[in-house]
Amino acid sequence: MSGKGRGLGVAAVVVGLLGVVLAIGALAYARNSYGSSTISSQSMSPTYEPGDRIIYEKVGGGEVHRGDVVLFSAPDRYGSGANVLQRVVGVGGDRVVCCTGSGTAARVTVNGKPLSEPYVKQGDVDGVHKSYDVTVPKGRLFLLGDNRANSADSRLFASDHDGTVAESAVRGRVTDDRTVASGIGAVVIGGVVLALVGIGLGIAAFVVRRRKAVPVAPWPVQRV
Repeated sequence: MSGKGRGLGVAAVVVGLLGVVLAIGALAYARNSYGSSTISSQSMSPTYEPGDRIIYEKVGGGEVHRGDVVLFSAPDRYGSGANVLQRVVGVGGDRVVCCTGSGTAARVTVNGKPLSEPYVKQGDVDGVHKSYDVTVPKGRLFLLGDNRANSADSRLFASDHDGTVAESAVRGRVTDDRTVASGIGAVVIGGVVLALVGIGLGIAAFVVRRRKAVPVAPWPVQRV
């Protein structure tokens, strides 16, 4: 019995600790690698509407690419504490020009090639009818909202580095892939289950040891 009690005790410690490590590790990874935010404006409509909850990867501006939607901070433009959501149209070295064609046939060009932008609201890639021709400096990004008719983006800040934003301003890249979040959640749940199993094994080990501790008389006892 004593061997069984010790075995249960060891199993309780191993399983319980493994569960705690898994749960805490998954939560720490999620906290350090991902964030979430709620959309508060129409500038990225129809891709993201006010009230939508987004998940973003905490990556630097040097890791994003054309077409990515990024969360960034630009206090001089939008006020301190405000995180803004816009799409990367040009990266360092790109020449961004608006626009070739007109109406729904208009196109923004990057390095002379027309962009296909199916995400733009009502197909209006121009929006404010403001032409621009910008060569993006190294280490900066040219950003536009998907709702071009209602977005305070790079087009409206031409006097500040041609409207471009420093890569260092990027807080993260939006991801619509929920498999990572689901995977982290599954690991956390699995860790909690293991921790509970460890507690159960610990209780079983305690019960076994208590039974072993009950003294047994070495001779028959006659009841009177």
